[in-house]
Amino acid sequence: MSLCRRFFPCHIKLPYSSHSFSAGNNYYLRKRRKWPLSPYKAKWQQTFTHQLAMQKLIESVNKYPKTHLLSILIDSFSAYQSNPTPNAYYFILKILTQNPSTWDQIPQVLDHIRKVENFETPEYIFTYLIKFYGVSKMNYLAVEMFFTMPAFRCNPSVKSLNALIWVLCNNNCDLRIVLQVLVKSQFMNIWVEESTLMILIRALCTLGKANNAVDLLHLMVDSGFNLDGNICSLILSTMAEVKECQGVDIWGVLEEMRKLGYSPKRVDLCNVMRFCVINGKGMDALEVLNKMKMSRMVPDIVCYNLALNGLILEGEYSKADELFDELLVLGLVPVVVTYNVYISGLCKQDKVHEALRMLRCMEDLGCKPEMNTYNTILEALCRSRTMLSTAKEVFGQMKLKGLQLSSHTYELVVNCMIRNGEVGEAYNLLHEMVGMGFVPRSITFDGLIHLLCQRGWCSEAMELLSVMVTMNVVPGVRSREALVEALSDSSKMRNKEMHK
Repeated sequence: MSLCRRFFPCHIKLPYSSHSFSAGNNYYLRKRRKWPLSPYKAKWQQTFTHQLAMQKLIESVNKYPKTHLLSILIDSFSAYQSNPTPNAYYFILKILTQNPSTWDQIPQVLDHIRKVENFETPEYIFTYLIKFYGVSKMNYLAVEMFFTMPAFRCNPSVKSLNALIWVLCNNNCDLRIVLQVLVKSQFMNIWVEESTLMILIRALCTLGKANNAVDLLHLMVDSGFNLDGNICSLILSTMAEVKECQGVDIWGVLEEMRKLGYSPKRVDLCNVMRFCVINGKGMDALEVLNKMKMSRMVPDIVCYNLALNGLILEGEYSKADELFDELLVLGLVPVVVTYNVYISGLCKQDKVHEALRMLRCMEDLGCKPEMNTYNTILEALCRSRTMLSTAKEVFGQMKLKGLQLSSHTYELVVNCMIRNGEVGEAYNLLHEMVGMGFVPRSITFDGLIHLLCQRGWCSEAMELLSVMVTMNVVPGVRSREALVEALSDSSKMRNKEMHK
């Protein structure tokens, strides 16, 4: 029995005759185009074909890495009767940018996309190339890539503009070029967003142009953008790090930010204090600390360390003592940096015994001294001719505690011994220093050779001279004159003995 008779009994009349199913007589099929799609034209089939072509492309690239990649791309997709996709071109461009020897193929691939393909090239391809040219220090190619995007049927947006601005600013490009790019981008219907202004502000801060960054911040607020607290903090932190900001009025910058509605945090005021310390304005740093307390901010030990360092650098030792007592009264626990700063102040006042007492207090309170702590005290001891024995004792403690001694530490003690005329100990310690792999400076060698020649130790002086030659240290005038004089004296003595 036929399929129709099984489902349609004989007494039921079918609405259409058998020949009415043809496409020419069926009004519904003819007018509504309800033909089933061919499986070879379905979207899933195209996706599957592209995946197969992409897999073949990856295998061919791995197998023949030094071949012309554009031809591999075309052959891989032609094998499946398909056109290359933007992702395939993106893959090829990423492979080409990884090896400098294949950079010359990039223009050929781009030219093929522009002239042969007709798809709308995704913007992420150009964003990647702009960043690549920027990292490779080829700013002119990055700019050219941005402005030729419309030729590739791609409308640039603020994403690619931000990538170009970021590249130019990171490469310390002339700001006039950046300004030209921004002006020309307006004719391409690209308008800057908050992210663009943030990139520019960061660049200005890095270049030390904090005042210009604040002007741009004004423009940002006037244009209707929200005030970003991170940008304000960035401006203050950059001013505290960049040396070119020494002539900037940081108080004026902070006041301008407050007018815009920004309320500085403790970390921001710490950056203001750091700026004051760098520029030798310790009293200003103390003033910032007092304003923090007046505004009911609780300063931490970092704030006190900055103010303490600023006062000591400016020579305000009495105020530094008061500040150190204050932080102890408030219950703040001094850290190594605190002790190092305070001990350096004591050593600058030649209060070495108090510095040694503070060193012992550190150890009693469980704060382990570091190399900077010992070197500061050692320098103060070596400056005084009467405290060489104490310097030797501190140097011995450093050895016993297993501290990683530096060349500077050795030279401090050796030069102190030379000044005090202890030629034997200085000679032995210099050999120990050389044995540790350190290279003494020429002035240290010269001082010891001169002293050895004065004491008549010419053989030891000649030995040190050979050590200098071995270590590529050029002898100074002092050591050469001392050796010449010592050798001439010894020759005169030999002549006198021969005449006798």
